[in-house]
Amino acid sequence: MRLPEMLTASQAARATPAVSARHGLLARVPHLSNLVLAGGMLLLTLTVAAASRLPVRDPDAVVAYRSRIFIIAVGLGLFPIIDVLVRGGARAGWRRGHIWEEMKTVRRERWDRRRILIAVSAVLSFYITYFAYRNLKSFLPVLREATFDSALLNLDKTLLGGNDPAVLLHDVLGTGIAGHVLSWVYLLYLTFVPISVVAAVAWSRRVAAGVWYVTAVNVNWVLGLLSYYLVPSLGPVFVDPPLADQMPVTQVWDLQQLLLVDRVRFLADPAGSGAIQSIAGFASLHVSVLFSAALIAQLLSLWRPLRGALWTLLGLTVLATIYFGWHYLIDDVAGLAIGGASVWIAGVATGWRGLPGRRRAASGRVKAPSPAAAGTGS
Repeated sequence: MRLPEMLTASQAARATPAVSARHGLLARVPHLSNLVLAGGMLLLTLTVAAASRLPVRDPDAVVAYRSRIFIIAVGLGLFPIIDVLVRGGARAGWRRGHIWEEMKTVRRERWDRRRILIAVSAVLSFYITYFAYRNLKSFLPVLREATFDSALLNLDKTLLGGNDPAVLLHDVLGTGIAGHVLSWVYLLYLTFVPISVVAAVAWSRRVAAGVWYVTAVNVNWVLGLLSYYLVPSLGPVFVDPPLADQMPVTQVWDLQQLLLVDRVRFLADPAGSGAIQSIAGFASLHVSVLFSAALIAQLLSLWRPLRGALWTLLGLTVLATIYFGWHYLIDDVAGLAIGGASVWIAGVATGWRGLPGRRRAASGRVKAPSPAAAGTGS
């Protein structure tokens, strides 16, 4: 779908795919899936915390300057305004005398109470699920003391003929400019996730498509957490001192030191230190979430430059996870599997499959306009 078509497809702005009864209540009211998942995750967190006598803490304290709740709050206030401004301006051909009226029309068509409720509930469920995920991740070393780092490190070196993947990338790419570029790419994830969640529900032509993406991100948290507990590990840089010593000094290096200090503080006094533990290797959720984003964009045939940017970001992030020793090779492979599974599970839960024929079969309450009138895709 081309960007101009995405911005001007007002005729189907209110049309969300009405899923047949056989998909059940959660699919017919897609945002309920997120609320149920968020409620379950929060209940699990509180139950585990009480049973283990561990405190529940604010995860954003670890990287407060990239506070997700702040980004989400700003996005919820700003993105709908941008949506109305751009769509209204595009419909008016950016003629001054008509923009205001078209903006009012777009606001009525796209931002009724139902859409506002869905957008707010989707974003709120995202943060609650993320909040629960981060706390359950923090509890990991208390509940699962053993790690599989030795086996995973040996597997990496076996696959590469005795070589360390990170060292190979340092030799090929160098540790100067490449290190700083990959550092920026890796840290971009921290702001990409909350921004993409808000953008998905605010800017999608059909809000159900945005809910599909938010649900997929939430499922990533759940499956990723499960992988942490099934195969607990720290990652190469935290268990291989020679690798840590030769790591380039970048913002990622600073973050690694911060997370390591917080882990040591947490382990010394889980209940009273005030720290939250954030280190876990298998699997890579950087990779899984970005793969989900790129895959959904591809399935929905979104704007081609956007799809290209997401696939490029995914590829560079895979390099960054290995380059900085965050993850073993198998961690990224598992991340791809989790990302794909999350897209499918979220599609089932919300009634979306990402296949054009499937969406047409479900049909919308309002007939979709022809491609000439409003574009195709979502």
